[in-house]
Amino acid sequence: MLDHAGFAVSDYRSSKEFYEKTLAPLGITLMMEPSGRAAGFGRNGRPFFWIEAQGQPVRGRLHVAFLADDRASVDRFHAAALAAGATDNGAPGTREVYHPHYYGAYVLDPDGHNIEAVCHKPA
Repeated sequence: MLDHAGFAVSDYRSSKEFYEKTLAPLGITLMMEPSGRAAGFGRNGRPFFWIEAQGQPVRGRLHVAFLADDRASVDRFHAAALAAGATDNGAPGTREVYHPHYYGAYVLDPDGHNIEAVCHKPA
């Protein structure tokens, strides 16, 4: 099990603003920003998702999935991400190919990474 993950982004300020808006519907907030070079997002007092200003941005496309408490949170995540400038990469909906209750939504962040919110609970 992972404790936390992070990666460098091409435009730190833009990405930080994007993730602040996009993750808010999931209850994930900016928790710390050590020296203004990294932003740690999390909930319940623990940052677990980091973006970094230093280093080479990741080449290729990452896929990061955030667990949502309910399907409505997935819907709000998708709407907030689009409003923050994301590109739609899969509207909210059931993805039975994974399992009958898999409800997810996908967007591309400012660097083109596939960011998902998913709920595994029945409707």
